[in-house]
Amino acid sequence: MKAKLSVILALCLFLGGCYSVPTYDPAEYTSYEELDTVPKNWGLVKKKGTSPEVDASQAAMLCAYDGYYMDTSGKKVLYLTFDEGYENGYTAKILDVLAVNKVPAAFFVTGPYLEKQTELICRMRDEGHIIGNHTVNHINMAVSGTDTVKTELSELGDMCEELYGVTMEYVRPPEGAFCERSLAISRDMGYKTVLWSFAYRDWDINAQQGAQYAYQSVIPYLHDGAVILLHAVSSDNAEALDDIIKYAKKEGYRFASLNELG
Repeated sequence: MKAKLSVILALCLFLGGCYSVPTYDPAEYTSYEELDTVPKNWGLVKKKGTSPEVDASQAAMLCAYDGYYMDTSGKKVLYLTFDEGYENGYTAKILDVLAVNKVPAAFFVTGPYLEKQTELICRMRDEGHIIGNHTVNHINMAVSGTDTVKTELSELGDMCEELYGVTMEYVRPPEGAFCERSLAISRDMGYKTVLWSFAYRDWDINAQQGAQYAYQSVIPYLHDGAVILLHAVSSDNAEALDDIIKYAKKEGYRFASLNELG
């Protein structure tokens, strides 16, 4: 396997009302072991009403390997995504809300979820949502070896194809952890890596604070091109989702599929 990556890629990041254009020049490689394995942990600084501050070098690396964290076109569009490590009883309600509001979403699932939640996965597929790869065992892709990363992605993709007839095209690295090598592997296996431009601490099922809390945690940070990460295990998110969608639409936002990115 030899992939030639000798192009300088520019990524436009909307930061504080101006555009900065970082560049990243990937090295040519004949083996994944030649690539950088320094772990990156995706993080950002949220800003009310506009796009977040991100690490420009990480964003440029992500872009260089067919990855995204937001839509930089300037369009008033939102991308709704959910991480599904396990089922906590709220996904059916989330799907109901999406159906009523005619909103597409992406669900990033693990191996156990794909195997056990047949009815929910079929609903996701049949109702036009994207089913994305979150690795079989929710591994840290930044610190895992080449063979492990490839196996985790390929086994889940094969399982999804076999059980549901769905080809996975997007991957979300668990915990937002990645390195150049994991991005290259994902890209070469046909995946687009999807991170996010908005998230909040919603995954702790023992620290739920009600629908109003979720609503107030999300709406101030909506911005053009946002990729929104929510966890479907959150009762707060399930209860607040309808109001969040209605507010966003009232403000002129359109919800789009990840297929519109790139």
